[in-house]
Amino acid sequence: MTQEADLRFHSQVTRNSIALILAGGRGSRLRQLTDWRAKPAVPFGGKFRIIDFPLSNCVNSGIRRIGVATQYKAQSLISHIQHGWGFLDGRFKEFVELLPAQQRIEETWYQGTADAVYQNIDILRRHDPQYVLILGGDHVYKMDYSKLLADHVEKAADMTVACIDIPAAEAGAFGVMSINDDWRVTSFAEKPADPTHIPGQPGQVLASMGIYVFNASFLFEQLIHDHDERRSSHDFGKDLIPYLVPRHRVFAHRFFDSCVNVASGVPYWRDVGTIDAYWEANLDLTHVTPDLNLYDEDWPIWTHQEQLPPAKFVFDDDDRRGQALDSMVSGGCIISGSTVRRSLLFSNVQVRSYSSIEDSVILPNVDIGRNVSLRRVIVDKNCMIPPGLMAGFDPEEDRKRFHVTENGVTLITSEMLNQRIHHVR
Repeated sequence: MTQEADLRFHSQVTRNSIALILAGGRGSRLRQLTDWRAKPAVPFGGKFRIIDFPLSNCVNSGIRRIGVATQYKAQSLISHIQHGWGFLDGRFKEFVELLPAQQRIEETWYQGTADAVYQNIDILRRHDPQYVLILGGDHVYKMDYSKLLADHVEKAADMTVACIDIPAAEAGAFGVMSINDDWRVTSFAEKPADPTHIPGQPGQVLASMGIYVFNASFLFEQLIHDHDERRSSHDFGKDLIPYLVPRHRVFAHRFFDSCVNVASGVPYWRDVGTIDAYWEANLDLTHVTPDLNLYDEDWPIWTHQEQLPPAKFVFDDDDRRGQALDSMVSGGCIISGSTVRRSLLFSNVQVRSYSSIEDSVILPNVDIGRNVSLRRVIVDKNCMIPPGLMAGFDPEEDRKRFHVTENGVTLITSEMLNQRIHHVR
């Protein structure tokens, strides 16, 4: 197939597809960062939300019919999508449709990933797609879904599971599969204690990314069957895929074949589901050549962007110099006579004089007072850091006031600061 014919084929397949992003999870391992928002709504990368990555992948891949299923504390997520994703044109049957858990099919909330799709089966049928792409809303990566869809069609698959190589030690958090020489899935186990290793790659296993393609009619049949199965927990990984593998044509798709911008030769895919992983993935963006390229004009990450003035750095005295080194600083920030090193500052952060910020992630609308010292911290949105506060230097002292991870990253939220003030009074 010529390149031009290949592009036409990919375009035809994506036009006949609809994507459903499952964005209802809390992400409890992110601790207090998800007390008031779902994990897909957590800010990432200076100006984005995690949900922006699968949404941008859809748009950049040519998939312009997208549903977002929400459930847990969804207001922040809903507001972000309404403000930032209204540019698709309904006249061309393009949309991002919000699908809160509404008990349309029966009087229950979403019980599992498969049930979340089943409860929106009437909407999916109304759009009459040929293929349905199921995505998680809580991972950071760049992927051309048109290549995944084309692979699904070319193999005449009933279902295709996107997969990635991971260390066997991490298999307890994933669905792990075995395949034959044609990449047909021969076995699938959810979070196995003793996973099957990849032949010729000891210590590595083939893990599901939680990204699935189905022939639409086949998906609807299987969702109804799973719904009627009383013993099922109605989850793709636990129930549906293990049932389908020995009975139908289920294939694996290697992420390496559809990932975008593999500068290091290793596909970038991050589950930023813990405080440590979230901190590390954000700070990786401040490196000279980060693993994730946010400056790529060919595969941009779209988002809601406030109209903000440029970042400003003021004062240039020896003891009071506004500067940021090896850092990313977003619009609306003012660094006033303080030093920021190896850190990521989201929008509208103000750092007042004589303060020092190192190896830290500061979320939007944070006001940092004078003479503050922060190191290896995450500061949640809208925090007012009082003058003279020190955090990130003495873990035992920090644990009295904030949350400290096993790797020594300190999380600070408004509620923690308010409790501390009340306790002092």
